[in-house]
Amino acid sequence: MTKTPEDADARRAIAPVICYPNDTLPEPDLTLYAQVRQGARKIGETLVPPRDARCFEVPAGHFFRITSVEGPQVGDLNLWNASELSERFYSGKTRALHGTHLTTGERMWSSFPYLRPMATIVSDTLEWYGIDSFGGSVHDVIGTRCDPYTGNLLAGTQYHHCCHSNLTRALADHLGVSPDNAEAHVHDVLNVFMCTGFTRDTGQYFMKASPVRPGDYLEFFAEIDLLGGLSACPGGDCSAEHSSDTAPCHPLLVEVFAPTEGALDEWSRPDPNGYDRTHGWGQGG
Repeated sequence: MTKTPEDADARRAIAPVICYPNDTLPEPDLTLYAQVRQGARKIGETLVPPRDARCFEVPAGHFFRITSVEGPQVGDLNLWNASELSERFYSGKTRALHGTHLTTGERMWSSFPYLRPMATIVSDTLEWYGIDSFGGSVHDVIGTRCDPYTGNLLAGTQYHHCCHSNLTRALADHLGVSPDNAEAHVHDVLNVFMCTGFTRDTGQYFMKASPVRPGDYLEFFAEIDLLGGLSACPGGDCSAEHSSDTAPCHPLLVEVFAPTEGALDEWSRPDPNGYDRTHGWGQGG
C-alpha cells in the first residue's frame, strides 16, 4: 500500500461539485400531463411472464404503466425510438443528469446524437422510499442488466433467462430477426422497482429486497414514438440473486393509455439535440 500523504485529510475534505447542474434542463409540464391522463383511456396491455420479456409500442403523447400484479418483482426496461433503433435509452447520461435513481418528474434520455427526452415519469407509487440507511433507493440507472456473459465469466454458467437474453429474444421476436441481429440493440436499462446502491466501504453495487408490492406501479408519458422491451428479472425481488431458477418470480403488466382527441394540442414532441455535429472539423486545433 502506498504511503498516505500528510495532506490526505485536506484533500478528502474538498467539497464536491455537481458535474451537470440540471436547473436549466427543460422542465416537463407535469400539470398538463396530469390533466391529460385523467381523460386517457386504456388501449392495450402486455403481460410479461416471469423470467421472460416482451416488447410493446407506445405512440408519442400516450402513457404507459408498469405494474407489479402478483408479487414482489423487478423489471429491466429498454426503450427505443420506434422508427429508428439507433436512438435508444442512454442510462449513463440519464444518471449524470438526474442521479442514480429516477422518480416522478425525471426523464429517460436518448443516446447521441439525439439526446432528448424519450419518456417522462409521471407517477411513482414507490416515491416514498427515498434513500434508506444503506444508501439504497428504487428504480436505478446504475446497474447494467443481468447477462449470460458476466455469469459465464464469474461462474462458468450458460444461463439463458437473464434480462439481457430475455430482451434479446423479445426484440428478435418483435422485429422478426435473428437473436444475433437483435442483440446489438439491447442496452443498459432502467431497473424498474429494483432497490440498489453502492456500499460505503468498498463502493460495490448492491441490491436488496425490493419494496414493491402488488398494485405498485411506475407510469410514463411517451415524449416520442417508443418501442419498449421489459424483462421480468429471474431474480424476482432481487433479495438474494438476480439470475436464478429458484428465486420466486412474478409477472409484470404493461398498460398503454391514449389521450382524448385535442388534449395535447399545446404540446409538441421534443426535437433532437441542437448541437451542430461538426465536432470542430475544419476549425483547426
